[in-house]
Amino acid sequence: MKLALLFVCFTAFSASSSLVQASKFWDDFYVTFGQQNVKYPGRNTGEIVDLGLTRETGSGFRSKYPFMFGHLSMKVRLVGKNSAGTVTSYYMASTFKKWCELDFEFLGNVSGQPYILQTNVFVEGKGDREQRIYLWFDPTADYHEYGVLWNQNLVLFLVDNRVIRVYHNQKNVGVPYLDYQPMYIYSSIWNGESWATRGGREKINWAGQPFQPSYTAFNVSDACPVKNTSGYSDLHGCYSKVYRSPYGRRPNLALTQTQINDLRRIKNGFLIYDYCTDLKRFKGVAPRECAKNWP
Repeated sequence: MKLALLFVCFTAFSASSSLVQASKFWDDFYVTFGQQNVKYPGRNTGEIVDLGLTRETGSGFRSKYPFMFGHLSMKVRLVGKNSAGTVTSYYMASTFKKWCELDFEFLGNVSGQPYILQTNVFVEGKGDREQRIYLWFDPTADYHEYGVLWNQNLVLFLVDNRVIRVYHNQKNVGVPYLDYQPMYIYSSIWNGESWATRGGREKINWAGQPFQPSYTAFNVSDACPVKNTSGYSDLHGCYSKVYRSPYGRRPNLALTQTQINDLRRIKNGFLIYDYCTDLKRFKGVAPRECAKNWP
């Protein structure tokens, strides 16, 4: 009953829509594996792309360039019906040895059960910052927007432009921040039946293959691409641009009251797991960044 009431309350709030013009898939992305499972529905214009998972292979794509700061997003319609054991991932990651990464992982489930969205943050090769929530809508019925706003002060994880998670720059207390490694955008669908659904107890029913998430509205134009990854001129340009761009200026340098309210609703009604409260895992002491994770 509590989840149902919060669902009604949360969906009553309207999200502001992005003003950025979406590009076509092949303007900014390319397929990295499982080409045989990738489809371009409709008139093959590149506005919609379907990935696919079969018993033989999954599939995925990556952006042509990494980005350093920005507001980046795409819309996804997840696999319907029995998706147990499948993992649809949408994430940003660097290619350095001590990599940085921002993760959305959608964990499939048996028919009629809600998807779980797991987010994670890796900085300098260290992750272990998982949070899991239920979504307040059916992500298989229509496209919904998932993205990040990333600047010099914070990283916001966004679902339909609502904040579901924040990672603050807390270098002043010794917590590393994602402010020196540009990151590529990736997405894929793969076999995660060993862990993804009820700890691996629910396996993939291959009678339902191919499992196909669908993507559209690829928005990367409100971000800073680093096209020369062997040098530093583009990277330094991004450092300068962030202070002049909307995503790196007020009100995006701190949480607004609306965003604070959204985070409180997530915590009170949709949160399943938060690494910050798993004190057994961290021997009784929560990681330092946890003090600012929730308003």
